Amino acid sequence: MDIVFGLLWLLAAFLKGIICQGVYAPPNVRIIHSGHACNVEEERYSERVYTIREGETLELACLVSGHPRPQIRWTKTAGSASDRFHDSSMFNETLRIMGIQRHQGGRYYCKADNGLGSPAIKSIRVDVYYLDDPVVTVHQSVGEAKEQFYYERTVFLRCAANSNPPVRYSWRRGREFLSQGSDKGVEIYEPFFTQGETKILKLKNLRPQDYANYTCTASVRSVCGIPDKSVLFQLTNKTASPTIKLLVEDPIVANPGQTVTLVCITTGGEPSPVLTWVRNAEELPNKSVVNGGTLTIPAISTEEAGVYSCVASNNVGNPAKKSTNIIVRALRKGRFWITPDPYHNDDNIQIGREVKISCQVEATPAEELMFSWLKNGRPLRSSERMVITQTDPDVAPGTTNLDIIDLKFTDFGTYTCVASLRNGGIPEISIDVNISSTTVPPSLTVPRGKSPLVVQEGDTVELQCLVSGKPKPIILWSHADKEALMPDGSMQTESYDGTLRIVNVSREMTSMYRCQTSQYNGFNVKPREAIVELIVQYPPAVERVYMEIRQGLGRAFTLTCRVLRAHPSRVLKYEWKLGTRLLTVGQLDTRDETEYHVRALNREGYGAYTCDITNEAGTGRCTFLVTGKAFAPEFYYDTYSALWQSKPSVYGFKLQWTQMNPSAVDRIMAYRLGIKQVGQQRWWEQEIPIEGDIQKGELLTYNLTELVKPEAYQVRLTPITRFGEGDSTERIIHYSAPVNPHWSKFHCNFEEETICMFTQDKTEEFDWTRHSAAIRDTKYTPNTGPSSDRSGSKQGYYMYIETSRPRQEGDKARLLTPLFNVAPKSPYGNVALNPTYCFSFYYHMYGKHIGTLNVYLRQKSQTGQDSSVWTLSGNQGDRWKQARVNIHPTSSFQLVLEGIRGSGIEGDIAIDDVTIEEGECRDPPPNSNLRSLAPPTAKHIWQLCFTLLLVLFVHRR
Repeated sequence: MDIVFGLLWLLAAFLKGIICQGVYAPPNVRIIHSGHACNVEEERYSERVYTIREGETLELACLVSGHPRPQIRWTKTAGSASDRFHDSSMFNETLRIMGIQRHQGGRYYCKADNGLGSPAIKSIRVDVYYLDDPVVTVHQSVGEAKEQFYYERTVFLRCAANSNPPVRYSWRRGREFLSQGSDKGVEIYEPFFTQGETKILKLKNLRPQDYANYTCTASVRSVCGIPDKSVLFQLTNKTASPTIKLLVEDPIVANPGQTVTLVCITTGGEPSPVLTWVRNAEELPNKSVVNGGTLTIPAISTEEAGVYSCVASNNVGNPAKKSTNIIVRALRKGRFWITPDPYHNDDNIQIGREVKISCQVEATPAEELMFSWLKNGRPLRSSERMVITQTDPDVAPGTTNLDIIDLKFTDFGTYTCVASLRNGGIPEISIDVNISSTTVPPSLTVPRGKSPLVVQEGDTVELQCLVSGKPKPIILWSHADKEALMPDGSMQTESYDGTLRIVNVSREMTSMYRCQTSQYNGFNVKPREAIVELIVQYPPAVERVYMEIRQGLGRAFTLTCRVLRAHPSRVLKYEWKLGTRLLTVGQLDTRDETEYHVRALNREGYGAYTCDITNEAGTGRCTFLVTGKAFAPEFYYDTYSALWQSKPSVYGFKLQWTQMNPSAVDRIMAYRLGIKQVGQQRWWEQEIPIEGDIQKGELLTYNLTELVKPEAYQVRLTPITRFGEGDSTERIIHYSAPVNPHWSKFHCNFEEETICMFTQDKTEEFDWTRHSAAIRDTKYTPNTGPSSDRSGSKQGYYMYIETSRPRQEGDKARLLTPLFNVAPKSPYGNVALNPTYCFSFYYHMYGKHIGTLNVYLRQKSQTGQDSSVWTLSGNQGDRWKQARVNIHPTSSFQLVLEGIRGSGIEGDIAIDDVTIEEGECRDPPPNSNLRSLAPPTAKHIWQLCFTLLLVLFVHRR
């Protein structure tokens, strides 16, 4: 009896594990492909490689399992560890890229996450194949004649084309195919630095027969159906590299608004060169007009100045290039500064001392810049006391100085510096400087009450520094307490009135700001400076900003609102409300959080709770929505044989789901089920009552019947509690019929991607793969697997097991047919005694490492007991064979096809054309290891019971 009790205990423990664990499962994911694929290698260095032609449509589907339904996210890298993920991610199960380009190749990742365990991640490398037109370039040996290709010269013809995979090249002279050694005057080689991607044709000591038409053909061996591409080059005794001439001056000096025309002509070159224009190695201005060798720039501006180059290329020798510099005349940024007598410490201007006035202007071209000086509007000439210097080597270019020696009272007045360009056409720049007894160096102060300056976040603020003195210099603003950019993005900001204006001030702008005098437009003396402190106040930042809390009636809970940061952080007040009703108020002294406790939730306690925490700058708010709504149901997508066919025109669907956090709120009393045909407007609704409490992970089931073939339906499920309706969940139910929906003659040839509702057994080590001989790559295992489907078509599909890495000996793959009902035979609805069906299929078992192919019968009435009906092992030759076997199910059933990996990689097993027919098999194949499976008789059952009793009796003895 101990054995019996032990078995009962193990059974109870097993059932308990199933019940407690429910159907929650971590995510699992795999990537399948559709669309235009040239090839998909299931195994190459332990990764999947999807090959596609440029311009085709990439389509990858991410198939997931796990409950709750995992969320899908696609990301991509370019294939190396240093590449970063792209910013864009896709959250659909299917990734589709129309007209894929070469730069879109790389490794694509599908990530599935449902919050249970670690996310599941699978990747597939997408290889985009392309072939550009080849280009032939011609070069002479170094040191030889440059203009013509004379006799006794060595010439190199270089052919190159961008491609993936690497291209192969072939050469023809006329119609003659050239290969290494076929002509003593010709060598064909691959330079080391090109890594075999470029073929060079070397013609040694040109002979008359070498002047001919040369064709370079680039080929990628028709992968992805990419045709070969060719280019023709005619080599003659006139073949020459290009030469050109620019019919313009260098440089070209133009005024703004003027139209500039550049003309470039070819003076030599065979074939005729092609001319292009570039500017500073960049694109031309948008308004440029190019007509052959003529470039026209209408209404040129200073921004369009630069070096313009004419480039001629005919693929012979190096391209010819001629350049000219376009200079657009301009005068910009006039400034001045006053330098007191450098030999005295006093910064003031005094009678009898020396004063220097400096004037600076930016000019283009710099050599055309001219200065003149005026005093009180009259021309001023250089003299012993009034020394004018046009260029000062100690300062920046474009500077003129006026030195007044031994300043006298009569020297007071207005001095004007006038800048102009020698050839005119540009307005002059005039700068006035007043020298008088009131001309004094600047002083800098901050107005009273303007530092520290306290403002609210989001305000507009003006920082002020008062400048006295004459003339007033430019004021430079910068941070005094840190190395940081100013609000305008520069390290220093200029101000002409001493005011720094900041719009929409933010908390990060709290700082000590320095204002200081510049030497420009003022005295060239030691800078004066002052400090302005800016303090930006902002409302409290809190958490949680928003939170939803689901609670059942009568329960207790606590709400917490925490202050993260605030300025000022003192005197923080809080106020709790439910809707508009005040609950409690208080003040945060040393704490950074406040709590509100609900001891027993009643109906009036549902709603939005708010906690406002306030300082001088404003309010931060925590919001808590307390609700009794039940969480959304979670549909179970991995239902075993969810769809069945009850009548010829209708079908049924087993709808299964679990309830998210069922104990979070009051007991769920019912579900409201809504259903409608996809595309229709009208919903049909009914209630599904629920008895007792729902456990976490408990699988709930409801059968949908009378669904019209082949329509798809939208289903909505809403939980209902005493509180009312909870969150709804929707899903789409698709009808996926076998090829012949009347299964009494079920037949599947795997031509459709739905594979006739066959399913993979996820508990085994790997899956069966749908393939056709046209796309299957047998490069690594050429001596196994079929070369066509059962009908002999290379485009036809079949199912097979791939036994290459990482598969190991003994690994299993199981493929399950749809679930079939046993139809009543008698007029009273009883199932006929021992109904017979013929199960037939074609198999292909070719390769020296072939393992075993098994067929099992699985019946709904015999859960967990698969009965073997057919088995075969070993190499059966490179041909398709048929197997037929009689089965005798007594309840709903399905067949399980199991492939077992043999001792090596040459062990691919394939199946095709699976059929199930009512009645016995006709003419079963001889010696096919067939076994008819009959249901156990009463005699068998009594024998089994007697054996069990005998074992128990012996054990007790």
